[in-house]
Amino acid sequence: MNTPPTATDNQGTSTRPYLIRALHDWCTDNGFTPYVAVFVDAGVQVPMEYVKNNEIVLNVGFEATSGLKLGNEFIEFKARFGGVAREIVVPIDHVVAIYARENGQGMAFPMPTGEATDGAPAAQSVPRTGPGLRLATADSAGLAPVPAAAPAAADDDHEPPPQSPGSSPRPALKRVK
Repeated sequence: MNTPPTATDNQGTSTRPYLIRALHDWCTDNGFTPYVAVFVDAGVQVPMEYVKNNEIVLNVGFEATSGLKLGNEFIEFKARFGGVAREIVVPIDHVVAIYARENGQGMAFPMPTGEATDGAPAAQSVPRTGPGLRLATADSAGLAPVPAAAPAAADDDHEPPPQSPGSSPRPALKRVK
């Protein structure tokens, strides 16, 4: 019988899926575009031609997805990449950040640890902190801005806003080693 965690459990279930859903709702309610940065290994189903440095940034807004499911174990949806519909499946523990494209506010999470699906070691747990970025821990419930990044995938419905002449390029979400 599957019972919920009790007060005697030290860890309980992961807070990551709940925080992802909450930030997705916050983005949607405020008219922002929710983006997720994902660590990619063999356990992630994404278009590999858009993966750079084992990471992909995905638009998970309702306008860019079909059949979006933000579950406790996986994020699943269909989206168009270069005009071709693709099935996307991302394990929740591979989401390393969720943020609003328009203002960069969101939350970063630890990198996945342990063995990757293909037997190769997954990335080491790297604290993703820096200007405007806070690692989500049991102690930190607040939101911190995450630097905005251009999507790694072609986003047919939402192109990044054009840069005005003379403006500096948008900061990119990068893994700090």
